[in-house]
Amino acid sequence: MIPEEKSVAVARALGEAFGATEFEDIRRMSNWLPWNLVFRIVVRGCPYILRIVTKTYDVPTRQYTCMKAAAEAGLAPRVWYINMEDQVSIIDFVNAAPFAVEDALVQIPATLRRLHALPPFVRGVNHLNTTCTFLLNKEPAVDGFLTRFRAANFLPKDESEELLARYGQVAAIYPRDEADMVSSHNDLKPENIIFDGQRMWLVDWEAAFLNDRYNDLAVIANFVATNETEVREYLQTYFGHAPDEYQLARFYVTRQLVHMFYAMGYLLLGSSGERVDHREKTPEFEDFHRRLWAGEVDLGDKRMKTIYGRVHGERLLRNVGQARFDEALRIVADGRAGSLLG
Repeated sequence: MIPEEKSVAVARALGEAFGATEFEDIRRMSNWLPWNLVFRIVVRGCPYILRIVTKTYDVPTRQYTCMKAAAEAGLAPRVWYINMEDQVSIIDFVNAAPFAVEDALVQIPATLRRLHALPPFVRGVNHLNTTCTFLLNKEPAVDGFLTRFRAANFLPKDESEELLARYGQVAAIYPRDEADMVSSHNDLKPENIIFDGQRMWLVDWEAAFLNDRYNDLAVIANFVATNETEVREYLQTYFGHAPDEYQLARFYVTRQLVHMFYAMGYLLLGSSGERVDHREKTPEFEDFHRRLWAGEVDLGDKRMKTIYGRVHGERLLRNVGQARFDEALRIVADGRAGSLLG
């Protein structure tokens, strides 16, 4: 089960972490990233997570550094072993319990408040889910991404052009405030949040780096903040005070960026270059996210990726047709950020 070329590195990890020569049990954990191998192992009666990165061209120094900082702050499971050259790590295994959305609405923004207060992570943009920094970055990679999406013809031409036009609107006014660049996880999907029955832990730090604070807030809010009352409660827990007009508008605009990016990104990932079949009815946004939160949807499946892209695309097109979108753009363009963390 352990790749032969990694057996020496794993043996070294067991010896240095636990003074052991072998594990008593091992099982592969589900993981749809092909360059990562994740195992639950048992050593001397205790379970751990063994993670092996197989991309030899990408030494994950940033990932390990961010994970260690988060673990030391009590935000991630304890790190028992890291070897950046071998690309092997061992952390505590956390037994997952059901995480009620009403509990997540309180715990998630409180955890993000602590994460974003950590000493700054390094900068970097090289992962699919880093929405704000990626879409608003002026590097050639972004132009290439948008060009690929336009050329793929996934959506009817009017929908595709509408999406790209709205991206242009947001990109033109979105602030690049250095004060909002904070240590961020950047991949807050449900499987990267583990609830142990009392508190939550963040795992999988591959996408972590310095990013706009509103990115983490907006991504996970799709699962836990489904109406205006919940949004205000969510942001009040994060900021430590009731959100002001600017913060509400900035959060709303960032959510539209998330819809844009996830629509384009997941359609590209799921379609394999083929045109999307729009005859199939798209699930309701809230219902699909409820199923994702409950672990009922596997986004490793290409068809589900395509559906998820359409779910976000339809929500975006609905939102940008409302007066609230233009009002939020105006507030963000004209406003100044109030005090950040009370």
